[in-house]
Amino acid sequence: MNSPDFFNHLLAALIYAVLGIVILVLGFVLVDKLTPGSMWEELMVKQNVALGVATAGIAIGLSIVIAAAIV
Repeated sequence: MNSPDFFNHLLAALIYAVLGIVILVLGFVLVDKLTPGSMWEELMVKQNVALGVATAGIAIGLSIVIAAAIV
């Protein structure tokens, strides 16, 4: 592999990674807006473990969908 191809692929990977992270954050914001209460307050202030586990499941699910859409 020559050097310009490597950097083009690296740049594409970085762009897709940033795009995936932005979509993941937007997905969290959308879920937070669609559910009653504030997820951030429940997680950080009230230390709600059940919501933390549910949020982790949402993150994994969104990540799988985003990865499948990008690849």
